[in-house]
Amino acid sequence: MYSMRMFLLFCVLCLMSSTGYSQLPGPPGPKGDPVNDGQHGAAGQLGPAGSPGRPRIPGLSGPAGPPGSAIFCGRGVSGQELETLKNSLAKLELVVNYDFVRRVGQKYFVSYKKRESFSRAVEFCSQRGLELALPQNEEENNILSQFFGDVYKTAWINVNTNKAEGNFEADMKNRPLTFTKWGEGQPDKSIQYTGCTMLSENAFWRVTQECFLNAYIICQM
Repeated sequence: MYSMRMFLLFCVLCLMSSTGYSQLPGPPGPKGDPVNDGQHGAAGQLGPAGSPGRPRIPGLSGPAGPPGSAIFCGRGVSGQELETLKNSLAKLELVVNYDFVRRVGQKYFVSYKKRESFSRAVEFCSQRGLELALPQNEEENNILSQFFGDVYKTAWINVNTNKAEGNFEADMKNRPLTFTKWGEGQPDKSIQYTGCTMLSENAFWRVTQECFLNAYIICQM
């Protein structure tokens, strides 16, 4: 029996030897070299831009909201204050457009340097929401005299033309004058009915019956 086993073992070894390989695992081989990934290529060029999309169609407008209150200097403005502001802006616009502008205190004197009759002068100022100029003190009176040019040296002032209504001592709204600067012999006592008052180059006032004369129109606001 033992002999038989040895014989079979011998046959197996011979067969393995004749085929040139062994069925038993061999020892592990050496570690291989690391793999090189290679260099990265350069970035490609940008492609052409695509065509623009279709324009957007605007939506419908929403309903109007309720009116808000006016804001001025960080606070609400009352109706009266808003009206005062509007009047101030309107006056400022007029001031910018005139050829002659002088400010004395809170009053402005303005003019286009036009010369017309007294009635046209009153109408001219009234159509613009203004009044014909009327000095209220010496400073205002002297300011108006700065208006005169080299040739024409008179301007109409807002004094009542009817002697019976205060002897030329009231304005066109029949308010008593608080300041006057009549020249010598003025107002002219020989004038019985109508007379118009001029400011002359020496800053004195005088009344004339010739209200049709052309004198400068100066308005005030």
